[in-house]
Amino acid sequence: MWMGLPECDGVTGTVNNLEYYKVFYHAARAGSLTVAAGELNISQPAVSQSVKQLEAALSVKLFTRASKGVRLTAEGELLYGYVAKGCEQIALGEQKLEQMLNLELGEIHIGASDMTLQFYLLPYLEQFHEKYPKIKVVVSNAPTPETLGSLQEGKIDFGVVSTPFENRNGLETTIVREIEDVFVAGRKFIQYKNRMLDLQELEKMPIICLEGLTSARSYMDAFLRHNNVMLGPEFELATSDMIVQFALRNLGVGCVVRDFAREYLEDGRLFELRFNRIIPKRHICVATNPRNPLSAAARNMLALLQEMRGL
Repeated sequence: MWMGLPECDGVTGTVNNLEYYKVFYHAARAGSLTVAAGELNISQPAVSQSVKQLEAALSVKLFTRASKGVRLTAEGELLYGYVAKGCEQIALGEQKLEQMLNLELGEIHIGASDMTLQFYLLPYLEQFHEKYPKIKVVVSNAPTPETLGSLQEGKIDFGVVSTPFENRNGLETTIVREIEDVFVAGRKFIQYKNRMLDLQELEKMPIICLEGLTSARSYMDAFLRHNNVMLGPEFELATSDMIVQFALRNLGVGCVVRDFAREYLEDGRLFELRFNRIIPKRHICVATNPRNPLSAAARNMLALLQEMRGL
């Protein structure tokens, strides 16, 4: 039942080998030194010797002979009540550990934004759950800067983030997908459709964009500043899905990652504005912290991501 146990002092400082308690537990539970020897794969004299050494160390008689085997003394009954709990907890711990290593038990903590979750991570989570249905997956939904902070603090196993972001000491990142930021609009802004626009014209339009503490907003602001364009957004929203909904209702020109608007661009309810300057593409990355030990479940989830990318 037990794996190798370390030698240590007992409560009284007189017993320095937990193997004695292991033998005592099996003998008391079986009511037989012979049966205990069989369970432990040792000889019956070895069992007898271990019991005698434990009794000598504790200065107490633990067993008396019975017609068939042995039975506990009053002192032995008292000790067994405590030893049994410890033995059974160790056995349970080993069982749970085995289940964790076999991916029958465990948790994964992942940090991801709405965009990285929806357009990259979700299909992999679905595959992982089908393969390991007993693994609990906790996804902390947060912008990239907050996700990277959680990764540094060891609160999550890994993060799925989008560029740009500040390099953080000790973190490792792997590019897994390309994304593209676009400006989209509905029929109210049809005069801009199929025209090649100057970026400066954005300053005249009612803009709908994400609020400030996101990598997407920081990226677009920096790109536009570099081209001498300063936006005064009409609406600043918490999610890209809401930006698309506002654009569908002709409340302004929305700035989103193309994936969020793809369905509406394809069916014609929205169109994409074209500019004489190309907006550079960004990337989704998987970020890990080598200083954080990973559970077997987290290691297998990362392995799945690598496998699906052919790494």
